[in-house]
Amino acid sequence: MMSPCPNACGLAPLMMLSARTSFFPKTPSSALLSVAAASLLSSSGARLEPVRHPLLVPLSLLLTLRALPPTVLSRLSAVSCGVKDVRDAVEDARKFKLKNSKRTVLFLDEVHRFNKSQQDSFLPVIEDGTIVFIGATTENPSFHLVTPLLSRCRVLTLSPLNPHHVQTILMRAVKDPDKGLSKSLGTLGVDVSEDAVEFLSTNCDGDARVALNALEISAATAAARVGGDGDLRLASVSLDDAKEALQSKHLAYDRAGEEHYNLISALHKSMRGSDANASIYWLVRMMEGGEQPLYIARRLVRFASEDVGLADPLALNQAVSCYQACHFLGMPECNVILAQCVAYLALAPKSISVYRAMGAAQKAVRESAGQNEGVPLHLRNAPTKLMKEVGYGKDYIYTPDNPTADQSFLPPSLQGYKFLDWPASNANNG
Repeated sequence: MMSPCPNACGLAPLMMLSARTSFFPKTPSSALLSVAAASLLSSSGARLEPVRHPLLVPLSLLLTLRALPPTVLSRLSAVSCGVKDVRDAVEDARKFKLKNSKRTVLFLDEVHRFNKSQQDSFLPVIEDGTIVFIGATTENPSFHLVTPLLSRCRVLTLSPLNPHHVQTILMRAVKDPDKGLSKSLGTLGVDVSEDAVEFLSTNCDGDARVALNALEISAATAAARVGGDGDLRLASVSLDDAKEALQSKHLAYDRAGEEHYNLISALHKSMRGSDANASIYWLVRMMEGGEQPLYIARRLVRFASEDVGLADPLALNQAVSCYQACHFLGMPECNVILAQCVAYLALAPKSISVYRAMGAAQKAVRESAGQNEGVPLHLRNAPTKLMKEVGYGKDYIYTPDNPTADQSFLPPSLQGYKFLDWPASNANNG
């Protein structure tokens, strides 16, 4: 993220960069540089570039500062430090600035782990330019960073590595004589087939760590298979070795985070669009990620009323029965029941007339001039003699005896108002 507001010294905006991890490949990554940083960068021609040697640098820090005037780097992790550590680092930065007229680059990893008050503690020193602040996060900044901090920053989104980049990293690990696989395994060398490299690079979801771990496992397996003196062995990694090492990929699903809402949104919209194939796919993604079946079933009950509604009243019965069956059976037996309900709702005709009627009625209740208008006397119950004498229930027409009688049931200010559009002009036959 890059801070867009200049500080009191008129310095340029700073940047905040949050880093992506393999666990949430759909989540944008970003980083944070303080206002002072952008000023130094722009004046010195510095560039922000992807790290060129991810084997040697932490993957959470995905940018390097080039041509930045000499300064000091202070690195903290929100996982293991608190406000006291931040205060100490800021105090050291103030002293360093007074003594050397230079700012400290403060990098905070996993910034989303700090609570509101802890994040707020950075605001004064970001504004006065004491530090060049860089924060990294694997979460969506909109959900996990406080608004005052976001308002002083600009989010820079990073994408996963493409297969070509991963291949470059893998081959560097194979060929590096000092820090490569042959050195760590104690072998004469490691030979990796092109098929194996291509397989690992295309099946790691853009995460070099996953690919490197799988490569190391497959190389160790190949070396053990050869046997003999380690210094004389040549480990040959085949495609089968790579497949065995990688096995099943980790599903990107965080039940308490953004991907949870992304997937339930995809399921909802696929059913609304009457695409049963996509609906079942997103359902399985959620279940394989470990989502609670009752949560999904509750969302299906809501969908049956909100999106199917009066177009197929049996849809609500289907969804409620699905919830009850999931509660009774649990996983994994209830998976087919969920899939059946999802398919039914996706293929059912759609109508949002009731949903829109609720919205129109809520608007009338909250915003109309007569929102506190009394109930018309003829609609009021009159259980006592006194209430009858003051007019409660007077002129009410009993509808079962007079089904064609002209009688109004809305307050006077809303006479003739139509909330429900039915038969629906927006009905969708699926």
